[in-house]
Amino acid sequence: MRRIVIDALGAEPRLQDDAPQPRPGPGEVAVRVRACGLNFADLLMIQGRYQEKRPPPFTPGMEVAGELLALGDGVAGLAPGQRVAGFPGHGGLAEVAVVPAERCVPLPGPMDDVTGAAFQVAYGTSHLALTDAARLRAGETLVVLGAAGGVGLSAVEIGSRLGARVVAVARGVGKLAVAEAAGARHLVDSDSADLRAEIKQLGGADVVYDPVGGDAFMAALRATRPGGRLLVIGFAGGAVQQIPANLLLVKNLQVIGFYWGGYLGFAPDRLTASLAELLAWHGKGHLSPHVSHVLPLERAAEGLALLRDRRSTGKVVVTP
Repeated sequence: MRRIVIDALGAEPRLQDDAPQPRPGPGEVAVRVRACGLNFADLLMIQGRYQEKRPPPFTPGMEVAGELLALGDGVAGLAPGQRVAGFPGHGGLAEVAVVPAERCVPLPGPMDDVTGAAFQVAYGTSHLALTDAARLRAGETLVVLGAAGGVGLSAVEIGSRLGARVVAVARGVGKLAVAEAAGARHLVDSDSADLRAEIKQLGGADVVYDPVGGDAFMAALRATRPGGRLLVIGFAGGAVQQIPANLLLVKNLQVIGFYWGGYLGFAPDRLTASLAELLAWHGKGHLSPHVSHVLPLERAAEGLALLRDRRSTGKVVVTP
């Protein structure tokens, strides 16, 4: 089969044409990959900077959609030929991927493979972060940094769906227009000379959703209302969030780290319930996943570069 290989940490992705097809072990399934969603975490994994480190050589690709080819021993409730979305964590940029069966969900008939591959990480992250971790309430003001990216755009859409007043922060008119179409009520250019003042002028934040880090986090922190909550989702801007505890104390703020994949270890039932609700919302037409680029496997490196250089909006999906 064909797959993308990372031969050394920091190396450029390489297309391999003659890789052996993997077989599922106990509790696993083999999936014929029709689509693989790219995530910023793939870039971190390639660089050796992700919290879950993979020794090279390895194949990136955290989330996939396709058909079940084979079941390992002990797998129940799934059948060969069934369409699923899965979260292997790595290995998705290939024609066949092995996925733990517990990390697969059946795809509803109307959901196509590209949407299925773009759905789990972005929407799962935003839904659980906003509902379970931050306890976002209707009428509150949600400030979303990096609002046109994969997780940011889903946070705009879900926050709006939950009844929040969403302030989208993104770079440039084009990206802000995408966030507005997803439900943002107010738009702030992240290149603003004074991001803190812009957010405060809109009344400040009750909840901040931050996949960016760096100066944007500090500006949003200082514009957060007393009793507010700040979600640390990632640091795509390159600088890990630095948190002055004195500001947390005087304003009674909470900073909450959030890693969606971690719920598989300590609260899988909450993750499963969240995905079920999201799929139901999608089935009712309440969610509209945005995919800016769909590329074949041989252009996977180009897709990763789109993420790295901030030239995409929503999700980038590769179709092996």
